[in-house]
Amino acid sequence: MNLTADIVLRDGYYLEQHQVTTADGYILTMFRIPGSPANPVRQGKNVAFLMHGLLSSSADYVISGPGRALAYLLVDAGYDVWLGNARGNTNSRRHIFHDPDARSTNFWDFSWHEIGYFDLPAMIDYTLAYTGHTSLHYAGHSQGTTSFFVMASTRPDYNKKIRSMHALAPVAFMSNLRSPFVRAFAPFVNQLEWIMSMLGVNEFLPSNEMMILGGQRLCEDESPFQEVCANVLFLIGGFNSPQLNRTMIPALLENAPAGASVNQLVHYAQGYNSGRFRQYDFGLTLNLIRYGSVRPPDYPLHRVTAPVALHFSDNDWLAAVSDVRELHSHLSNSIGLFRVSDLRWNHLDFVWGIDANTFLYERVISFMDRFN
Repeated sequence: MNLTADIVLRDGYYLEQHQVTTADGYILTMFRIPGSPANPVRQGKNVAFLMHGLLSSSADYVISGPGRALAYLLVDAGYDVWLGNARGNTNSRRHIFHDPDARSTNFWDFSWHEIGYFDLPAMIDYTLAYTGHTSLHYAGHSQGTTSFFVMASTRPDYNKKIRSMHALAPVAFMSNLRSPFVRAFAPFVNQLEWIMSMLGVNEFLPSNEMMILGGQRLCEDESPFQEVCANVLFLIGGFNSPQLNRTMIPALLENAPAGASVNQLVHYAQGYNSGRFRQYDFGLTLNLIRYGSVRPPDYPLHRVTAPVALHFSDNDWLAAVSDVRELHSHLSNSIGLFRVSDLRWNHLDFVWGIDANTFLYERVISFMDRFN
């Protein structure tokens, strides 16, 4: 068993585990929550598909527990809920050929472009075929929005499979973000990419037992370092102390970091440096070979025709308001821009905030209901 499964079964909801293989050979794990004792399993329920952010996993949508977590709220509202997991995280570390733990491996040769181009279509197609539906509702957080916009712009046929899309803390354009980590890392991205390549390091912040145990010991309620743990999270996404359940920090650190490729971080840093939402920059020579131009192409966002709702906040250090507005200006079928009313709401509160149901999820579910 793993964290997502442990949590769902502990909380008394029904659970299924499914696997799908992408066109380029990655074996991904999805979890389905088709019902609960209060809302029994039945055929024909509308489908909601949830996708996690960078360095995280499907556990994001259940870790807050019944009455708070988005997956459970959707199940309780009558939805058939599917949880995706991107290649490389703790649930999806398998490939038909490549070994993620080998010293020399091509397993980690991907960024979030491949997650959008291969992973999401494979999981969505499997979900629709299994349930017999032709379309579903999609909600993604952070990288879960980035990968969606990759899919919907580069594989536009998938737009018709989306009843509604709910972008929680949407990340596409990034030039105005405030996160000190990204701002410090981005200017040196080319040198860091080269150094990591020379060292043979392809995975960024892998999940392991030592990190999990350290997080539990340092961040538990009795620990004098718990507030240090809280402030590390705040430095990533913005400060909002009232919305962080500190007792939950050890569980959060068991979920994240869940594993990602170095290239995912590099691709985001490239976006910050360029101010563009575009494909991975391999350098002049490889760009000419791959794209036929010295610079990577912008994603054709005008091809995104699925109805998209952009949920944002003023204190999000990774998805700045001006960048979200820039994204909105490129979308032809936007449901609208929806600000979280809590002025301190940060990037991580979209999935972990104590009052996420009141500030955000009730609105998301009402929009999904409208598009049924």
